[in-house]
Amino acid sequence: MYNPVPLEYATSFSQTRQAMMQQFATGLLTSGDNATDFMRYSELASVQQNYLLEMGALWMDSLMGSDPEQPAKGDRRFAGEEWKKSPYHEFLKQSYLVNARYVGDLIERASLDDRTRARMHFFARQILDVLSPSNHLTTNPQVIRRAMETGGDSLATGVKNLLEDLGKGRISMTDEQAFEVGRNLALTPGSVVFENELIQLIQYQPLTEAVGKRPLVLFPPSINKFYVFDLQPANSFICYAVEQGNTVFVVSWRNVMAEQGHLTWDDYFNEGIMRAIDVALEITGADKVNALGFCVGGTMLGCAAAVMAARREDKIESLTFLTTMLDFTQAGEIALLIDEQSVAAREQTIDGGGILPGRELAFVFSTLRGNDLIWPYVVGNYLEGRQPDAFDILYWNADSTNLPGPMYCWYVRNTYLENNLRGPGQTTQCGVRVDLSAIDVPTCAGESRGSHRAVEDRLPNHATGVGRRAFRARSERSHRRRHQPGSAQQAQLLGRRRAGKTTRALAGYGARRAGKLVAGLERLASFSRRHAGAGTHAPGQHRVSRDRDAARPLRHGARRLNQIWRLEEENHD
Repeated sequence: MYNPVPLEYATSFSQTRQAMMQQFATGLLTSGDNATDFMRYSELASVQQNYLLEMGALWMDSLMGSDPEQPAKGDRRFAGEEWKKSPYHEFLKQSYLVNARYVGDLIERASLDDRTRARMHFFARQILDVLSPSNHLTTNPQVIRRAMETGGDSLATGVKNLLEDLGKGRISMTDEQAFEVGRNLALTPGSVVFENELIQLIQYQPLTEAVGKRPLVLFPPSINKFYVFDLQPANSFICYAVEQGNTVFVVSWRNVMAEQGHLTWDDYFNEGIMRAIDVALEITGADKVNALGFCVGGTMLGCAAAVMAARREDKIESLTFLTTMLDFTQAGEIALLIDEQSVAAREQTIDGGGILPGRELAFVFSTLRGNDLIWPYVVGNYLEGRQPDAFDILYWNADSTNLPGPMYCWYVRNTYLENNLRGPGQTTQCGVRVDLSAIDVPTCAGESRGSHRAVEDRLPNHATGVGRRAFRARSERSHRRRHQPGSAQQAQLLGRRRAGKTTRALAGYGARRAGKLVAGLERLASFSRRHAGAGTHAPGQHRVSRDRDAARPLRHGARRLNQIWRLEEENHD
């Protein structure tokens, strides 16, 4: 049976366990400064005393019927009324929350370096999530009630769902029968205009009488499929960009197999990023392109732009980075799983050839938000016997692609492990020393909050081109919480030569939000159009069909994005 647990995950877990045991052994077997030892064990005794007091209060409150401990904000595991109606299950919930906090306090008081402490918190959270009473048949009152209401049919259906997912090698997060590429996903009219061993380049039919002189080339993450930019008709960014008069190209990365396991990081530039830009220029006859990269696609685009700058190739008019990291100083919890030992083990196994299965990366990303991306589906699919809701972006998220071993090993070592992209000249890519500060084009950088792709300070401070000419926008991806109140949105437009005045992207709530949201997204989507040059081409010059009857009616794609980005006013320094 396929094992989805990545090597990095298992290695980091083992090292964290060893550090914990070493910490306990050091305290028990060695003698040191008496004052230090006294303070250490005094703090431990204080934690234990608080725990005993809280457990005693819990027993008393259970007898009195009060509710002393509340889940953290956003924790929906115990939101059902059944938890409050049953004193037994209410006690289980309260006991679990008290014990979970006790474990966190012990880790905080331990004499550990920051990285080891963060690792302990991460893996302790994974274990505590498993032990939550909401995740087990006999301790979840909602599951018990549904089993009684259905006469046990929910349990039978849950077992069926479990067996199906075991065959897939992953947990189903959406109703996969509801979506199909070409039926209700990726419907914007277009055609493949170029392909090689690594990519297919798709060009989309124009929907306006005149189009911008410079094309817009989109680079999705190489670990997922291209149609994140072209989901359903109501939320297709590609359609929206075409509606604004852009000539749009998108790269579709190949789901590599063993035959392509030799491809390197440089191959993804020569045959991917830079090849796509050259083909787009050749087809349109333009002098430059506007380029947009998402996630890892943005990281590769930034590196490719630096390579072209070192070669004095002036082919990019503007850059847009969405949830992209170029500086990995603050890489988030995923960096806790990466160290020299795990990277060296990967290099030993696949650096000379082989593939990293996309399902391994998908597993790691899911563990970063287990209570959103794992356990709700375990409970819903298997314990309650339900089918997950149809959600297009989760369907795309599950449609992962493999990566070549040499490419992945170079990427993870030079980014998460050593953060070499940040330093000028610390990496050699495509035969040249890469310096991100050599990039000198207008740059739009959009950040996200609330996902594994959300990390602040993504752009290196030294990069004068990337760092000083940026449109920064922070937003919150609601993911499965798209009906909750929004959090923060802010925008700042910096000029070509010096920082400009901070502007408000969106403001207010209520009836004005939809209109303001569309206006803000229109400004973002037309960023590249503003750099497209004064001239225009007739659509026929782009070698695409002008069958307007076949083109579907225009849709307001920005409105659907309101379900992904929830916005409000916020100042940004």
